Amino acid sequence: MSDSHAPCLLDAQQMEAFLQRLCREIAAAFGNDKSLVLVGIRSRGLPLAERLANMLKATLGKEIPVGVLDITLYRDDLTEKAGSPIVRPTEIPFPLTGRTVVLVDDVVFTGRTVRAGMDALLDHGRPRRVWLAALVDRGGRELPIQPDFVGLKLEIPGTQRVSVKVVEVDQVDGVFLEARG
Repeated sequence: MSDSHAPCLLDAQQMEAFLQRLCREIAAAFGNDKSLVLVGIRSRGLPLAERLANMLKATLGKEIPVGVLDITLYRDDLTEKAGSPIVRPTEIPFPLTGRTVVLVDDVVFTGRTVRAGMDALLDHGRPRRVWLAALVDRGGRELPIQPDFVGLKLEIPGTQRVSVKVVEVDQVDGVFLEARG
């Protein structure tokens, strides 16, 4: 849960506006692509992907399939994490082979989560192309991975953390700046 004193970078209304912008950019790039699917990285990438799919349906007049990817066992820092990892199911109810996949995540930081997501995704098929959409790009990359569609771009010091909250998981929408710890 975010600290009630954590600075709010985006409130619910601003977050919605950035998601609408992501929707417009994805629709402009892939609106005529019948193979388009969205895959959210668990956990907050999934509700963002579902929201984008609903927005795209309203914009394009067609259903965009949504899947969810659990990357827990693909992380390169798994041995550094304390305790046993909680692995939740990956649910991709459509074939990935030949598809245009937009991988959706809440925050892009080092690039390691996205790299793990790519590895997990490729274990489920061979998409024609994979693009990345992120609500927030906070800078600080360790790997050469950049989002193709980004809502809010920031440069945040390593001592701070960007926390995205979504109603579906946290009972509140917003993007907050917190101390790392």
